[in-house]
Amino acid sequence: MCGIVGYAGLSADRGGHDAVDVVMEGLRRLEYRGYDSAGVAVVADGEISSRKKAGKLVNLVEEIAAHPLPASSTAIGHTRWATHGGPTDRNAHPHLGDEGRLALIHNGIIENFSSLRAELREKGHEFLSETDTEVAAVLLGEIFRGAGEGDLTRSMQLTASRLEGAFTLLAVHAEVPGVVVAARRNSPLVVGLGEGENFLGSDVSGFIDYTRRAVELEQDQVVTITPESYSVTDFAGNAAEGREFHVDWDAAAAEKGGFDSFMEKEIHDQPQAVADTLLGRADASGRLELDELRIDPQELKDISKIVVLACGTSAYAAHVAKYAIEHWCRIPVDVELSHEFRYRDPIVGPDTLVVTISQSGETMDTLMALRYAKEQGARTLAICNTNGSSIPRESDAVLYTHAGPEIAVASTKAFLAQITATYLLGLYLAQLRGKLFQGEIKDILADMADIPAKIQDILERKDEVISLAHAMKDTTSVLFLGRHVGFPVAMEGALKLKELAYIHAEGFAAGELKHGPIALIDEGQPVFVVVPSPRGRHSMHSKVVSNIQEVRARGARTMVIAEEGDTAVGEFAEWVFRVPETKTLLMPLLSVVPLQIFACALAGAKGLNVDQPRNLAKSVTVE
Repeated sequence: MCGIVGYAGLSADRGGHDAVDVVMEGLRRLEYRGYDSAGVAVVADGEISSRKKAGKLVNLVEEIAAHPLPASSTAIGHTRWATHGGPTDRNAHPHLGDEGRLALIHNGIIENFSSLRAELREKGHEFLSETDTEVAAVLLGEIFRGAGEGDLTRSMQLTASRLEGAFTLLAVHAEVPGVVVAARRNSPLVVGLGEGENFLGSDVSGFIDYTRRAVELEQDQVVTITPESYSVTDFAGNAAEGREFHVDWDAAAAEKGGFDSFMEKEIHDQPQAVADTLLGRADASGRLELDELRIDPQELKDISKIVVLACGTSAYAAHVAKYAIEHWCRIPVDVELSHEFRYRDPIVGPDTLVVTISQSGETMDTLMALRYAKEQGARTLAICNTNGSSIPRESDAVLYTHAGPEIAVASTKAFLAQITATYLLGLYLAQLRGKLFQGEIKDILADMADIPAKIQDILERKDEVISLAHAMKDTTSVLFLGRHVGFPVAMEGALKLKELAYIHAEGFAAGELKHGPIALIDEGQPVFVVVPSPRGRHSMHSKVVSNIQEVRARGARTMVIAEEGDTAVGEFAEWVFRVPETKTLLMPLLSVVPLQIFACALAGAKGLNVDQPRNLAKSVTVE
């Protein structure tokens, strides 16, 4: 949540960019994070000038057009997701300090803002907003005039040391032109390095139009950028270094590529996302080589329990992984919602592997749960899509997915990449522990390598799903049923519909029907059923077909996702979509795709914004 951009460049007469243009383009690229107001501040002619508006970025664009900002080479910009105080013009960032000579923007939550505000009020300061951010701005301004001795970097170090909570702060001051100073604690921030210009952003999307050179920062660090340099210190003022890396995707990757929405594009990116996540993980013999796993193999052999921590869609990927890892490795796997984990006194220790799953790597619930697990002595491994983010940096090991940037708030390709990565982890553990023969692992990897082409086959038949979605655009409730690995797919299908179409949707384990949920079935109730393959000794196909008959007998409209060649379901379903044959444990990588297409198309038919659903943000960076 919250998009942050900072820019320090050369003046226009020296060939530099206009700072407002740079920052506004960065904010546009960060819109996917979710926000309800936006603002920008510039340093020009010895003054701070700012504009801010509630609502979408277009409102800020119109405000600047009506009241232009002066030309500048130094600016900060922000898109806000409201925490303290509602989404109003007054509460939007930037906030001012030092009698308007300083501007500050903020991502996160300052937990001790109330006591700091009381302290500052006693000193005569007044506040114009309801935000915790304004407290930081006023505090920074006071310190700049006092202990900071007019040094913005030193003032930021002292200010950050007094704050509690999670925050990224960016500040500019009228008396220090050409300088942007930032502080980071438990909230994302990355530096972009250019020629005669440098950048700050919540992530690299904020400056990808201008540079692919970036620097990741550690916790509790302050960074100062000028047009020609950057420097990093800790909060105490000690010199530090960031790690430079190269961004391996360009601005075009963040565009819609001819699709109507980012989500539609990202659904179509899924064959590549799965293929890229598999790429380079095994040698010619099928032996897995996961170089990112920096944990001693002997320690992994000694693991007696795995706990997977995640939220939302990532949690459903974890539930899918549980079936595979337990089957292949014979290790018990618990799946926990990150925000519940550390509040229930969980039993973890040195023989526990705690796996965190997060697309952004900045999910605050999961980050806090990870830290708790480390305090208990557990070994930790992150599955993440964002290089250099907090969760992988703080974990003992990391297994990166390679889904590329996911712009739409509702996750699609990250979900498939996460399942793929967890399966690689499960197979690697089975390889280390000798639970599968090498030939078996090679065969499974070969089946996984076929998945991208099978997803593509589904995408080429998407019109079947889109037609159904348009016919159901006035539906107010949809139920989803599945068993075994189909159960988390059913839950994910329901989540997508809730996120995008704002209608009641629930996913159930099909075997639970007769234990209560069947009472929801009445005439015309739409029910999607994820049907397992009829092949295999332990197939639950016949049981799920019985479930279809149970709901159909009570008036339900049944829509079925079934394997090609499954002739038994046709007579009991009003609509059938067939996915290619594959192994049971790999079926979620296929069966979820038509459910993603359905949710996207139904929301589109209702005229809703599928990329930025109401009340949601891409990355939840507050707990």
